[in-house]
Amino acid sequence: MRKFLGYILTPFAILVFFLELVIFQPIQWFTYKFIGYSAHKGVVDFLDLLLTKTVYLLFNTATFINKQNLPVGRPMIFISNHQSFLDIPPLIYYLRPYHVKFVSKIELTRGVPSISFNLKYGGGANIDRNDPRQSLMEIGKLGTRMKENNWSAVIFPEGTRSKTGNVKPFQAGGIAIILKKCPNALIVPIAINRSWEMIRYGLYPLNTFIDMTWEVLEPIEPSSGTVEEVVKEAQQRIKVALGQA
Repeated sequence: MRKFLGYILTPFAILVFFLELVIFQPIQWFTYKFIGYSAHKGVVDFLDLLLTKTVYLLFNTATFINKQNLPVGRPMIFISNHQSFLDIPPLIYYLRPYHVKFVSKIELTRGVPSISFNLKYGGGANIDRNDPRQSLMEIGKLGTRMKENNWSAVIFPEGTRSKTGNVKPFQAGGIAIILKKCPNALIVPIAINRSWEMIRYGLYPLNTFIDMTWEVLEPIEPSSGTVEEVVKEAQQRIKVALGQA
């Protein structure tokens, strides 16, 4: 029944999602070119709130849980598992006080309304996976910007999305580079649960009646161990939160 309903509702949900991206493209351009960073960020934050709310058109829910007393004014590296394309909008909106930036594939900086513009000019790292040197330099530049501006970053250390929701091995390389440039960045794990179920059949149909959650877990001081140990601890906390440990 849920899949059948998805066949009916998916075209409407995708249309609304795409229209939001198209409408906000010129608004982003105007605020970035003529007003500045803060105005552009505010537009992006509001766009991602709307993108998050589109899941309700499918009778899905997106709940963000943050019971942690995170510091404002200190860079943070949010380490999260990755399940679907929907993972990012709630992270941008609900973590907006921390100025989160992403490490993204450089291909995404072209051809996607609003998303490509924000990735290109929003201050994140856009990496070419076929060029290791460029990737390392871009991540290093992100770490420098984090230190200079007290920005934060969201890292998906699995590398690719998990199609079943099971947490894949975390890689520490990108996190190590950021910590080298921004050594006081606090490590904050985030557990994303059930977003993969919305796209279990692909983009058509999108699944319905899925209760998805994003939960901020207890932070980890980077000085508590080696980078590999800290990343492993973050992975373990995420697996425990998801009932996979």
